[in-house]
Amino acid sequence: MPFDDDLPSSAPKDSSETSGLRRGLTNYGDKGFSLFLRKAFIKGSGYTDGALEKPVIGIASTGSAYNPCHGNMPQLVEALKRGIQHAGGLPMEFPTISIGESFSAPTSMYLRNLMSMDTEEMLRAQPMDAVVLIGGCDKTVPAQLMGAASAGIPAIQLITGSMLTGSHRGERVGACTDCRRYWGKFRAGEIDGVEIADVNSRLVASVGTCSVMGTASTMACIAEALGMTVPGCATPPAVTSDRMRIAEETGTCIVDMARQRRTIDKILTPAAFENAMRVLLAIGGSTNGIVHLTAIAGRMGLEVDLAALDRMSRETPVLVDLKPSGTQYMEDFHDAGGMTTLLRELKPLLNLEALTVTGRTLGEELERGEPAFNQNVVRPFLQPIYPQGGIAVLRGNLAPGGAIIKQSAADAGLMEHEGRAVVFENMEDLAARIDSDELDVTPEDVLVLKNIGPKGGPGMPEAGYIPIPQKLAKAGVKDIIRISDGRMSGTAFGTIVLHVTPEAAVGGPLAYVQNGDRIRLSLSNREISVLISDEEMRRRSEARPVVIPTGDRGYHKLFLQSVTQADTGVDFDFLQATTLNGAVPRT
Repeated sequence: MPFDDDLPSSAPKDSSETSGLRRGLTNYGDKGFSLFLRKAFIKGSGYTDGALEKPVIGIASTGSAYNPCHGNMPQLVEALKRGIQHAGGLPMEFPTISIGESFSAPTSMYLRNLMSMDTEEMLRAQPMDAVVLIGGCDKTVPAQLMGAASAGIPAIQLITGSMLTGSHRGERVGACTDCRRYWGKFRAGEIDGVEIADVNSRLVASVGTCSVMGTASTMACIAEALGMTVPGCATPPAVTSDRMRIAEETGTCIVDMARQRRTIDKILTPAAFENAMRVLLAIGGSTNGIVHLTAIAGRMGLEVDLAALDRMSRETPVLVDLKPSGTQYMEDFHDAGGMTTLLRELKPLLNLEALTVTGRTLGEELERGEPAFNQNVVRPFLQPIYPQGGIAVLRGNLAPGGAIIKQSAADAGLMEHEGRAVVFENMEDLAARIDSDELDVTPEDVLVLKNIGPKGGPGMPEAGYIPIPQKLAKAGVKDIIRISDGRMSGTAFGTIVLHVTPEAAVGGPLAYVQNGDRIRLSLSNREISVLISDEEMRRRSEARPVVIPTGDRGYHKLFLQSVTQADTGVDFDFLQATTLNGAVPRT
């Protein structure tokens, strides 16, 4: 009987194991009626009984007029549906919120957890045997992976892809490292208003994510390293036929995942996270990548150990020649063989037995990949762009919970430095004084920005890329040490210490740094310290106790009540998985 809630005898009887339209039936006290009602309404869209008996594949669509990074969404969905239908599945597209990096206030990071909750709840609420998550812009991929990890069904990530590069007066340019470089020239008076307006129309040549190794490209590479995409998904530009073919292949793969019940917990294992950490270091990836990886791992009951990351960094060189650590762009990385080329260079350091969404191991996929060929984007292991991983972990009395520096995009001459603190209490203070001729600052000083962490921002804005004070920029200064409890864009560069933990807004040591304090940065010792005594730090904290920010209503209130620190992923505490005894195993 078509509306009998009994399944075939070979199928599991537990309601949590049912498939297709029978998954998650609304409880009216009569399962048969629930299925009858569901099928009646969906038939209003023209579906036949035959179509409705196929594996149901959800498509989490994140297209938005505010998100040009996802501007190719209609074409991706079309190709994806084609693959799903060819493999015998029923594609069901549905929307979730979309986060466009340049259009999200106060910061896209503030909304990442909301998007993860939206994704998780829609995966739970709607009947689907598996889901394809379409994302690309910085916070969308981690949000989707976090939500899918919590929901637990078979899932696969489809990346939207990077934009094409443009040309400005004969120079190849692309967002957003070149955005920052040209804006720095404009602030320093090296180019005029006419040229900055001209380059503004050249930096973004098509829809898609940033064309350098920013956070979007980093998360694309990490998703593939985790085994959460079909091979080759990370690098094809958004507007190419390669990207469309990847979408169709993704559709075929997800139907197989649904039939085999290849759930996300089989992919997101400790071995997979270790592989992703290796890749993050080898690509000179965004510092945001470690926050997002930590949050995704936390949804699986795993902890990313910063000490382990730093140990890996000492033995994993930067191999990919992309801005901001190198010179080239994502389309060049794709032409060089993409992740397959990189993973082969990293092969001795990888867990090759890690399972991927295809049902094959990472090692098996590398054997099936395109043969190696001569190229100049991915360097040989012994001829790296930078001898260690892109990210180093710092500790000291200024950051007892850790801090991060992107060493591959910093000034080597500033890596062992002691200087005078020039302190900004918050973003408003920074905006008011950074370009003042009265600002007491020299190139040897250390800029300190407080209260831009998870709670202080709120949402940990990318304001850690503190601009060079204008009077120094006009004097030709290109870099200065900068320290904050916030983040910076993966497209940014400079000697910048980020993610200082605990943040100032919750009473971390950063809150008590004063103008004129001496600060020491030592990369060799992995140290970031303020040179005052513990007694003086206690005296300052007692004299000016911190009032932790709270919210009045809605999501703002929930965020400030629940958000964790950078070292645990800036996720909500109630969304992180734990083991039975409450401990969280390390990766």
